[in-house]
Amino acid sequence: MNSDVLMGKWKQLKGDIKSQWGKFTDDDLAMVEGQRDKLVGLVQERYGYARQQAEREVDQFLQRYSD
Repeated sequence: MNSDVLMGKWKQLKGDIKSQWGKFTDDDLAMVEGQRDKLVGLVQERYGYARQQAEREVDQFLQRYSD
C-alpha cells in the first residue's frame, strides 16, 4: 500500500490499528497521521522491536487492506 492510499484510508484503519497494537493511544494515532514511517517508528518504540521487525509487522498489517 503506498502512502497516498494509507493516508486516504487512515480514518478507517485507526480502529483496526488499535486492535492490532493495543498499546497505542488516540494521541499516538493522531501523531502518525497516516504516515507509514511514523507508524513503523511507533511500533518500534512501543514494543521494543528492531526496525526490520516493526516494518515487517506494519507491512503485513497493511497488506490485508491493499487488495
